[in-house]
Amino acid sequence: MLHTERIVILDFGSQVTQLIARRIREIGVYAEIHPFNISEDKLRTLSPKGIILSGGPSSVYAEGAPQSTSAVFDIGVPVLGICYGLQLIAHQLGGKVGKSAKREFGRAELEAVKPDAIFDGISPNSTVWMSHGDSLVELPPNFEITARTENAPICAIRNNDGSIRGVQFHPEVHHTAEGKKILENFVKNICGCVGGWDAEHFIEAQIREIREKTGDGGVICALSGGVDSTVAAVLLHRAIGERLHCIHVDSGLMRSNESATIEKLFREHFDMTIDVVDASELFLGRLAGISDPEQKRKIIGKTFIDVFEIEAKKFGDAKFLAQGTLYPDVIESVSALGPSVTIKSHHNVGGLPEKMNLSLIEPFRELFKDEVRNVGRTLGVPDWFVDRHPFPGPGLAIRVLGEITRERLDILRKADDIYLEEIRKAGLYNDIWQAFAVLLPVLSVGVMGDERTYENTCALRAVTSVDGMTADWFPMPYDTLGAVSNRIINEVRGINRVCYDVSSKPPATIEWE
Repeated sequence: MLHTERIVILDFGSQVTQLIARRIREIGVYAEIHPFNISEDKLRTLSPKGIILSGGPSSVYAEGAPQSTSAVFDIGVPVLGICYGLQLIAHQLGGKVGKSAKREFGRAELEAVKPDAIFDGISPNSTVWMSHGDSLVELPPNFEITARTENAPICAIRNNDGSIRGVQFHPEVHHTAEGKKILENFVKNICGCVGGWDAEHFIEAQIREIREKTGDGGVICALSGGVDSTVAAVLLHRAIGERLHCIHVDSGLMRSNESATIEKLFREHFDMTIDVVDASELFLGRLAGISDPEQKRKIIGKTFIDVFEIEAKKFGDAKFLAQGTLYPDVIESVSALGPSVTIKSHHNVGGLPEKMNLSLIEPFRELFKDEVRNVGRTLGVPDWFVDRHPFPGPGLAIRVLGEITRERLDILRKADDIYLEEIRKAGLYNDIWQAFAVLLPVLSVGVMGDERTYENTCALRAVTSVDGMTADWFPMPYDTLGAVSNRIINEVRGINRVCYDVSSKPPATIEWE
């Protein structure tokens, strides 16, 4: 997608790099993340209006610490370094960075030392969020201090012509009270961006791009039933009409009544044709005896492709396959610091088998989840659907821990349905980013009607988040937990114990597998 204004964020491995992009997009300016070791040619090709260097876990003076290309400072656009980014600016331009006398993690009061455009409109002694063990101890030549805190006498700097700035704190996190305003000052006042990046702008641009890319070819949309693929289908239908062929595959791994709900939504609300394919026998057959979560994901991803390969042959004009891939999917599949340990593979990220002879269309590859929801609302997707919690592509296969069977899937479906029903009844559903039940491969002893039982354990998960990149566990009221537990144990044969997960991401992930 073409962008007339673009802020480029170079990622040095911070856990919150994605938040920088999100905050800037909230301001109305498009921002995207690239690895720190981007080539000079690639960086110049992007034609950024400004460059931001993210935080990161390394020490700039350590052997092998990530460095940026010198082109960052040579291409003539404003640069802002955040935390590690500030230290990197100093390190590469002749300053000195060393261990802090006192490591600083948490809130601090920012005191302006000299007026600077990046702090225009910011309150005196504004609260900022620190997270660093190193500090800038000597300024690079032709730089000056613009702000300090009690523990960081060099907390913000700029060079003499105002083209390069750095801050030791993290303006992107919500703990920094006026962080969004600071980023807005940089993006609009210093970089000169006008803004205008919003749902309507995105829809108009995508429709033009989809029409240009597809020509007179047909598009098959992999309609999972989740928010992302549903909104993608509605957008594609608006762009190419009846050349869109929506296929919903019932993998046997769906939530209760999932396939019926999605079919009704498209036929009655959008007056769109949808082909529902029951492939549950194929999926469950291939998953029989498989317990490893990464194997599950790979099998499910390949099986979806195999099914779509067969279905695609029914549409002679089909030249493209559309997917609801999101920006976090892409980010989590690429490491900023080179090859990394795979946390989980995304079966909707990557290429297609050559024999399918279909090209990918991923209209939301640049969007975060809440941006997709805004696009959905603008396109007329009902709120009750747009606000649904995310559901993983592999479905309940990664929520039934261990081996997958029809019996275990049915047990989990019933427990999950009760859980979601009770949190809706309590008015909590929209306060939670994602809530679901997990069936554990753990049997425990119980007593029901004076009889001994030896049945499954069910874990309940609920988290708050903005985009799923980080998450906190939701403080579920005890009375709601009690109601859910009581109903599951009484109504779901096969479960005699319920637990609540109080882990955050990181160190845990949102899903259990």
